[in-house]
Amino acid sequence: MGPFGDLKRERLHNLYFLAFSAVIGILAATGALFFRTLIEIFQNLFWASGTTFVEKLIHSPWWLKVLVPVSGGLVAGPIITFLVPEAKGPGVPEVIVSVASRQSTIRHRVTFLKALVTSLLIGSGASVGREGPIVQIGASVGSSLAQVFRLNPDLRRLCLASGAAAGIAATFNAPIAGTLFAVEIILLDIEIVYISHIILSSVIASMLSRIFWGEFPALKAGAFQLIHYWELNVYLMLGLLAGFVAIGFVRLIYTTDSLFRRLHIPEWTKPALGGLLLGMIALKVPYVLGVGYETVNSALADSLGLRMAVLLLFAKILATSLSIGSGMSGGIFAPSLVLGATLGTLVGLAAGQLLPGLALSPSNYALAGMGAVVAGTTLAPMTAILTVFELTYNYQIILPLMVACITSTIIVRVFFGYSAYEMKLLKQGINIVRGHDVGILRKLLARDFMIKEFEMLHDRSPLATIVDRVIQSPYPHFVVLNQKKELVGVLCLRDLKASLVNFEDLKGTVIAADVMTKEVITLSAEDNLEDALHLFEKYRISFLPITDPDNPENVLGILKKDDLLQAYKERVLKDRVLSPSLK
Repeated sequence: MGPFGDLKRERLHNLYFLAFSAVIGILAATGALFFRTLIEIFQNLFWASGTTFVEKLIHSPWWLKVLVPVSGGLVAGPIITFLVPEAKGPGVPEVIVSVASRQSTIRHRVTFLKALVTSLLIGSGASVGREGPIVQIGASVGSSLAQVFRLNPDLRRLCLASGAAAGIAATFNAPIAGTLFAVEIILLDIEIVYISHIILSSVIASMLSRIFWGEFPALKAGAFQLIHYWELNVYLMLGLLAGFVAIGFVRLIYTTDSLFRRLHIPEWTKPALGGLLLGMIALKVPYVLGVGYETVNSALADSLGLRMAVLLLFAKILATSLSIGSGMSGGIFAPSLVLGATLGTLVGLAAGQLLPGLALSPSNYALAGMGAVVAGTTLAPMTAILTVFELTYNYQIILPLMVACITSTIIVRVFFGYSAYEMKLLKQGINIVRGHDVGILRKLLARDFMIKEFEMLHDRSPLATIVDRVIQSPYPHFVVLNQKKELVGVLCLRDLKASLVNFEDLKGTVIAADVMTKEVITLSAEDNLEDALHLFEKYRISFLPITDPDNPENVLGILKKDDLLQAYKERVLKDRVLSPSLK
């Protein structure tokens, strides 16, 4: 057919897959509509009458605030434990690990059961967000569709990301934020040609959400105004505080999770226990129940007082930690927005007290605080910035947002190092780096990849002998052994530099023990390649002596860094080579 035929076929392929992306956007938006409808149904079923969830709580008797969260946990617990354990928690980590190490495959049942249990829990008052579950629902839709059509792993990955992006876009009426979420959090690395497909899914999902819910943003943000550029210092302080709030929030979530894991009670009963503790908090602070958007809108309307802001900041952290730590299904995105809104209100009110003549609006700081805490908990500053920007469409907010969000991200990176999503994966023994699962290396043992025939030197070898061996050997490094064949050091070319300057004078007097590196970093033959990778990165070395587990002085071989990276590359690419391509 020739080059023109190939070009035509490629264009038809792209058009076909753009249509595929559009279908994913439609289905993901429908899934988001179904999910939110279920939440409203359960809220109307469980609580007293009212136009908003806060009104329902106010009109409900005290015993409902305890009984309903417990009952929701009792019903959801067995479903999560026995039918869909991947529904536990935020949902986003499961999507990330699916992309990294499961060929972007999510079980078909996740779409329905995740929507069911999470809507039940949110409807019964669980202090969790709906965004993470919607991401998992949208990703599940994309993955299921790709599996039905037997697409290859690359395209399954794209379908999953498109579904996740469409879920966020439908939730916030924010297609740009949806796209950034998929690229910055889910994929981490992607070919530029595929971004158009993710954007298309996001735009269609956002368009459908506006048809379903109207032409208004998910949160009611007012006008934003930056009074003076020196005010950026206050936003800088807000970012610093937001970073530490994010660290405390994530730490408490997984500390609570560890505490619940140690409890010797059936796994399926733990969400009910979490619901009981949550209900006890709700007796004093009922506003911690549910997603919390009413609190955010109060902060954005400048109607959240100082005392209530302080109370809600700490109560929401505790309530969400109990909800997620006990094994409930739900996200941390909305709770992060609530924490950011309350923290921003506190900073805005404090700044207003210190500078009364400027009439600073706490709602401005609430907006920036929302983005800053989200940036800290997710370590995705661009997603946080674009999400808040799409709530206001006011360009003046960009500079304060960037200052607050980037500062918060830096604080978390420096003092903690992981996002809430990464923490959950690390708890499961999964370490994600640039979209791939480094945990793959944990299954590979050093003894299977070491080189058994390696270069050795005696520690009494003179400099002349060493130089001759270096010239003859294809390897730039040597293991140095003593008379008992025990490891005493390693010798590389750089160790010889100083001696070569006066080679003629030193060749008969200097021996290997004088120039070798005596502090040797070794690895046991039974250790895995993930441990080896950490050693390579920590000490900036190119090879490791592999020792006998029963006798650490006995060298069995060496492991080169290049061989480790090649083993990882082959493992990651193996499924791509074996999987069928899109027809």
